[in-house]
Amino acid sequence: MFNQKVISIILGGGQGSRLYPLTESRSKPAVPIAGKYRLVDIPISNCINSEMKRMYVLTQFNSASLNKHIKNTYNFSFFSSAFVDVLAAEQTIQSGDWFQGTADAVRQSMHHFLQHDFEYALILSGDQLYQMDYNDMLNAHIESGADITVGTYPVNAKDATSFGILKTDENKAITSFIEKPSSDLLVDWKSEVSDDMKAQGREYLGSMGIYVFNKKLLIDLMNDKSTNDFGKEIIPQSIGKYKTVSFPFEGYWTDIGNIDSFFEANLGLTDEIPQFNLYDLNQRVYTNARILPTSKISGTTLNKAVIAEGCIIHAAMIEKSVIGIRSRIGRETTIINTYMMGSDLYESLEDIESRHIEILMGIGERCFIKNAIIDKNCRIGDDVRINGGRHLKDTETDSYCIKDGIVVVKKGATIPKGTII
Repeated sequence: MFNQKVISIILGGGQGSRLYPLTESRSKPAVPIAGKYRLVDIPISNCINSEMKRMYVLTQFNSASLNKHIKNTYNFSFFSSAFVDVLAAEQTIQSGDWFQGTADAVRQSMHHFLQHDFEYALILSGDQLYQMDYNDMLNAHIESGADITVGTYPVNAKDATSFGILKTDENKAITSFIEKPSSDLLVDWKSEVSDDMKAQGREYLGSMGIYVFNKKLLIDLMNDKSTNDFGKEIIPQSIGKYKTVSFPFEGYWTDIGNIDSFFEANLGLTDEIPQFNLYDLNQRVYTNARILPTSKISGTTLNKAVIAEGCIIHAAMIEKSVIGIRSRIGRETTIINTYMMGSDLYESLEDIESRHIEILMGIGERCFIKNAIIDKNCRIGDDVRINGGRHLKDTETDSYCIKDGIVVVKKGATIPKGTII
């Protein structure tokens, strides 16, 4: 029996400009990760594993592929009241505007939530990588008699400047909060953390953007239309006014806000013991159950490679790379430090002959690809050389983008034979 006291609200985020070009034609929660999943699968799977199975995903940009993914993936029993619904920004009599922030997204969607009976709202971000049993947070919220509980994560001084940082008293009640403090202000914001965190220099409590609200308080706060954002306005304004408590989390957690962190999180899955564990049967990550054949690999040296199903690979070597579903890689090709997202379909021999396709979907022969993200359905011709790294300046063309030294080949792009990047 799942938890009937909770409604889960997953925030799809804004335009996702820092993850561009991966968000050029899809919303942030729909970005493919780990070769076969999408970002939104993480909070949804955490909710399912926590027996909190009434979920709304709020989005407003490029939501078609997200809708399709959720419709094809999360089908609960006809006799169950479990659901995952996507709510895109919509014009109503009360509001004709786009979502103006995280709190405004919840405010504009409130009439949908109130159709259900619940006591607590669990508010989550749609672009984070972690595994958490939300019951631990909910139970801590109830036991402390809190009005609001904020999930917190110890961060180091370098990262603290891009987080909302808070301080707590001995009962974990939040006493003060500062949004993205400059490094010279940090000296006063250290918190008591475990010895393990202290040894790593992670002594600042950062807000994870994960909240539990009591229903009545959430309704009251949403009636005040002067606030648009949880992190910047509602949480800081609630401290001292309502009982606002910290729930510290010390497992693996990363905020996938930009291309660099996205790249690191995916390549981290190739470690011998990855920090994000896809093999834990108690914390499964769910996704679209595609019926794909096994992968076929011929003459390839593999080292720290994660390979999804349905691939046909003849490469010479694949090292520290994630290869997504239905990927095709030609002979004598070397791939290092690369995330290849794969393809949405296979090209049949009939298609190739009748349409005279010169460059097949996937990566051709004798290519060298390093420090790259290859989005879905790309065509990379023979003898292409992509050598990403800090020596490359940030730039953008019709077919690829370079950010922080990482070459991102855009979705559906064609890179002609012999190209050197």
